[in-house]
Amino acid sequence: MKKSKIFSILVLQLLVFSFYGCGKAQTKKVESKPNIIFILADDLGYGDVSSYNKDSKIKTTNIDKLASEGVLFTDAHTSSSVCTPTRYGILTGRYNWRSKLKKHVLQGYSPALIPKDRTTIAGLLKSNGYNTAAIGKWHLGWDWANIEKGKDSVDFSKKIKNGPTSNGFDYWYGFNGSLDMTPYVWVENDQATMVPTKFTENTDDQGMWRKGLTSDDFVHEQVLPEITTRTVDFISEHAKSDQPFFMYMPLPAPHTPILPTDEFKGKSGLDNPYGDFVLMVDWVVGEVMNALEKQGIADNTIIVFTSDNGCSNKADYEQLATKNHDPSYVFRGHKADIFEGGHRVPFIVRWPEKVKSAKSNQLVCTTDFFITIADALDMKIADNIAEDSYSFLSALGVESSFPKRESIVHHSINGSFAYRKGDYKAIFCPGSGGWSFPRPNDKAIDSLPKFQLYNLSNDIGEEHNLQDEKSELLELYRKELSQIVLNGRSTEGAKQNNDGPERWSQLEWMNDL
Repeated sequence: MKKSKIFSILVLQLLVFSFYGCGKAQTKKVESKPNIIFILADDLGYGDVSSYNKDSKIKTTNIDKLASEGVLFTDAHTSSSVCTPTRYGILTGRYNWRSKLKKHVLQGYSPALIPKDRTTIAGLLKSNGYNTAAIGKWHLGWDWANIEKGKDSVDFSKKIKNGPTSNGFDYWYGFNGSLDMTPYVWVENDQATMVPTKFTENTDDQGMWRKGLTSDDFVHEQVLPEITTRTVDFISEHAKSDQPFFMYMPLPAPHTPILPTDEFKGKSGLDNPYGDFVLMVDWVVGEVMNALEKQGIADNTIIVFTSDNGCSNKADYEQLATKNHDPSYVFRGHKADIFEGGHRVPFIVRWPEKVKSAKSNQLVCTTDFFITIADALDMKIADNIAEDSYSFLSALGVESSFPKRESIVHHSINGSFAYRKGDYKAIFCPGSGGWSFPRPNDKAIDSLPKFQLYNLSNDIGEEHNLQDEKSELLELYRKELSQIVLNGRSTEGAKQNNDGPERWSQLEWMNDL
C-alpha cells in the first residue's frame, strides 16, 4: 500500500512535468527566416524622393512611409551609373567591371552576362530553403533560341537558356532589356508567353521605344501595372507557406519610355510625365507594402528599396527646373556620369521585427545587399563569392561581426573609374565619363586636368578640383584602387580572377605600379 502510494505520486509528478514541458515548448519563441523583397527602381533620382529632398515637388508618400519605418541611408551608391552593370552587382555582390562587360549596357538580344558557375544571391537563398522569384526587367542578357544565326532568326516558340531560372530563381516573369529595347516579349520562366508577329515603335521623345518585334500581349503602358499585380499575387500565394520567399522586383520605371497610365497623368502637377511616372513607382511600393500588411507578414519581411542609378537626362531637367525640382538634388551630374548624381541613390531598408526607424550615413554600395542578407541569416560564404560585398547589418542596429565598408569604387558608362574613401573622392578621368558636360568627346576635355579630386564634406557639388593641392592623396588613392582591381576583390580573402581580358593595364591611371 505504501509502495503503491509512492508510485502514484511519482506518476502524478511525471504527468505534471510532461504537461509543463509541453506548455513550455509551445510558448517558446522560434525565430523564422524573414521574407525578402528587393524593389529596384530604374533611373529614379535621389532628389525625386521627398524623404530625401524636402524641396522635392514630387510627394512620394509610400516611399516616405517605408523610410519612416526603416533605415534611410544618405550615402548609398550603385556600383555603376547605368542599368546592366548595377543589376549584375546586386545579384552577384561583385563590382560590375570585373565581369566581361567593361563599359556600356546590354541590349534586348544580348547573350547572358552572368556565367553558369557564378553564385547569385538568389542561388544562395534557394540553397538555404527560400522560394525565389523575380518579376520585371532582367537586363542581364539571356540566350534566345537560334540567336547564333542573328536576331532575325530567333525562334520565340522555343525556350531561352541561361536566364533568371539558371541564376537561382525558381520563378521568373518579365522581359530581357529595358522597356525601350527590342524585342517586346513577356517570358515566363524560360518560355515566351506569345510569339511576336508585329512591329511597334514610339517616336515621342520621353515616351520613346525603338521599333521592334512586339507580341500581342505586351502593352508598354501596362507593363508596370502587370508587374505589380503579379508581385502582389505572388505575395498572397506564398504568405502562408512555411517556406520563406525572396522576391526580386526590378521595375522598368521611371526609365524611358515614360508612360504613366491615365490615372497618374498630370498627378504630379509638374507638367512633365516624368513626375507622374515617379508617382506610379511610389504607388508600386504602396501596393507591395499593403499586400504584406494584408497577409500579416510585414513584420518579418525585409524590404529594400533603391534605384539602379541616378535620374536620366530624359526626364528633362531644364523643364523640371522651371518647377523648382531637381532629380539630382544637390549633386553634380546624372545617370551615366562618374559624378555623384550618376550613382548616389535613395536606399531604404525596412524590417519591423528587427530594425527601428533611423537615418544612417554609413557608406553603402548596392553590391552590399548580398553579404548583408547572408550575415542576417548567418550563412557561410565561399571565398570566391560576393568579392565586393560588405555587410551593413550593424547600420540597421542588428548585431554583426562583419567589417563595415570604408571605401567604394565608382564606375561610369564609358568605363571611367572613381575611388571614394572618407571625405575624398578621386576621379580618374578629366570629365563626367558619361552624358553631362564635359562629356568624354567634348573639346573642353583637352584643356582639363587628367584627374579630379574632391572633398565631399565641404564640396558635395564636386566643383573644386584638389588634384594639385593634394597630389599625394590622389596618388595614394590611385594605388589603393589599382590593388582592388588587380586583386579581384575589395574584401578580405584570397586573390580572385577578373572575367574577360585584363584591359586595365592600358589605362593611364594604372601605369607605373
